[in-house]
Order: sequence, then structure tokens, then C-alpha cells
Amino acid sequence: MRVMQLDSYDVAILVALQRDGAMTNASLSEVVNLSASQCSRRRAALEQAGVIQGYAARLSAAKLGYGFRAVVRVNLSSHGQSKENDFARFVTSHPQIRSAFSVSGDADYVLDVRTRDLDVFADFMHRHLLPHPQVSQVRSEIVLKTLKDEAGVPVV
Repeated sequence: MRVMQLDSYDVAILVALQRDGAMTNASLSEVVNLSASQCSRRRAALEQAGVIQGYAARLSAAKLGYGFRAVVRVNLSSHGQSKENDFARFVTSHPQIRSAFSVSGDADYVLDVRTRDLDVFADFMHRHLLPHPQVSQVRSEIVLKTLKDEAGVPVV
């Protein structure tokens, strides 16, 4: 994959939009010091190139009642494309799994799981994750405090 070359205006646009994806081109032009029409063209080009993949609102999990978070490390009993595809389907079918990563190290996958409370988490674990036929081992860490949870990428 080819990395897109960005100039300082593109970087400024990306930084601003990561902070506030709902910015109009007029307000973006004030931050970036370009005209609104130039911001619009650059934004469209960044979208077309796939650098900007979409826009979303960041919601407060706590205010919506999803105050429980756990990091779950999963090992599969065996490997192979069909088994990994099956586990990937499992992951995508459970909305409480907010992120999932295939990783190196002592786990095959790391999951970021959000639920309303410990009881709902335990139900998910005992009724869905632990009985999954490909799962051989699960280790969970309950998040006690979030020090940093920043979306996006570091644009330089």
C-alpha cells in the first residue's frame, strides 16, 4: 500500500477533523487558513483517497450506561483459515466487543469488551465466549481507570 504524501494544509485539516469531524468547511477554513472552497476540495480529495474513512460521533459510554470495560485475551484451540474466519464472525456478531485484534505474544486475540456491568459481562463470557468451540483459554483484565482513550491516529 502506498502512503499518501500530505502537505502542511492536509495535516492541519486532518488534525482539525480528528478533533471535530462535524466541522463545516467554513470553520475548517478559519483553523487551516485556507478558503472554504479549498478546504472543501482538499477534504474531498482526502476522502476519495481513503485517508478519511468516515465520520462518527464519540459517545460517552458511562453516560449511556456502559461503565464496565474489560480487556480480554483469547487463545484458540487450533488454527487455520476457516477457524479464524469462524472466530472473526463471532467477534463481529457481538456488539459488546468494541475492538478486536489478532496479536503476537501469549494470546491469539485481544478484545475490548464493553457492557453495562459485571453481571452482563459474566453472562457474555459464560454464555457466548467460553463455550465457543475454537476458544481454549480466556484471560480478562477489568479496566479500573482509563488513563488515555484517544481515537484516530497521530498525524504529524
